[in-house]
Amino acid sequence: MAVELRNTDTLAPPPGYSHVAIGRGRTVVFTAGAVPLDALGHLVGRDDPVAQADQVIENLLAALETGGAGPEDVAKTTVYVAGSSYEAQSAVWQVVRRSEIGRAPSTLVGVPTLGYRGQLVEVEAIALID
Repeated sequence: MAVELRNTDTLAPPPGYSHVAIGRGRTVVFTAGAVPLDALGHLVGRDDPVAQADQVIENLLAALETGGAGPEDVAKTTVYVAGSSYEAQSAVWQVVRRSEIGRAPSTLVGVPTLGYRGQLVEVEAIALID
């Protein structure tokens, strides 16, 4: 495994992710923000943040694979959710948390809008590989 995930006893336990990811002497893989588009470029899950999050995770894993990385190599994610609904943010976080990338340190951010009309979710990742 290229990434060692750790928590510290001096901070409150995180809700599913790790406080820190460590990777020494590694190659860094950065992904663009994965968006909820299918292979034909159509928006998946209009008005459904959970369906969009599922598609986003699928797309993110494909991007990581293209960079030579897998979910176990993810050192950091940033999750963007459009709108101010705490319920939508929580639902998206649950999708990320139960996914293969869910243990990496992560930041969840509510934003006013995202790049595609109807887009509610976007996730970017940083991975470390040998």
